[in-house]
Amino acid sequence: MGRHFGDLAKIRHVITYSLSPFEQRAFPNYFSKGIPNVWRRFTSSVFKVAPPMICMYLTYTWGNHVHSEGKRKVAADYENEK
Repeated sequence: MGRHFGDLAKIRHVITYSLSPFEQRAFPNYFSKGIPNVWRRFTSSVFKVAPPMICMYLTYTWGNHVHSEGKRKVAADYENEK
């Protein structure tokens, strides 16, 4: 009667292995392999990602500048009015 959660179904021809969390190392090779790997991945992709982002940023700021200049009143247009 008292089946546990892991014994709810019997699956044939499937082999599962597990390792206790207490037997695992939380951060293996973090400083020796992890940080150099992050640096390698960053430097390999920065030249693919950064130029389009810089181009889009410059286009966006230029567009906002032109828009704000276009909304401004020109004083020369209103000199002859009373």
